[in-house]
Amino acid sequence: MVKKEKIKCDNINYAVYRIDDWENDYEINIIGTAREIPVTQPTLEHMLKQMDHIRQSVFEIGGKKVNGMIGLSMQFNPSFASRDIDELIEQEQKEFDSIMAELNALELKDAKDVIFLDTDEYVIYKLEYDGHSLSPKPYNDYAKQHHLDEIKRLKELSGERFVLEL
Repeated sequence: MVKKEKIKCDNINYAVYRIDDWENDYEINIIGTAREIPVTQPTLEHMLKQMDHIRQSVFEIGGKKVNGMIGLSMQFNPSFASRDIDELIEQEQKEFDSIMAELNALELKDAKDVIFLDTDEYVIYKLEYDGHSLSPKPYNDYAKQHHLDEIKRLKELSGERFVLEL
């Protein structure tokens, strides 16, 4: 059960997002296909590290090396398999540039501000180290419901190929 507690916005143990639409539309960039907009500087930094880690992964598809963002998008959206790989590479770069511009322009909460953890204004994840990496765990009820909705969305997008227990 979530306690009636609050955190300062500089707390690196929590990722805090508002649910909203990005300015641009994204098909490939999985950060951009989700509607989670960072609210705090630590959350933004966590998101940038995730995106960098995904993009550094390399897959070979159709005889070409592609980054992990394209590899994941092809897993989640089977229609991408019929698209030209060079077009996907070009589109991913454009989407990356667009989302970076959006992220750099965000107005984040001040580090001294506080957020109540039991809010339904923000999706809050507790970041827990699982021995290998940080693992975000939905912390408040709003995050738990959003998490379930995202799993359903990904399952539908992937044609039910996305497997994760609800």
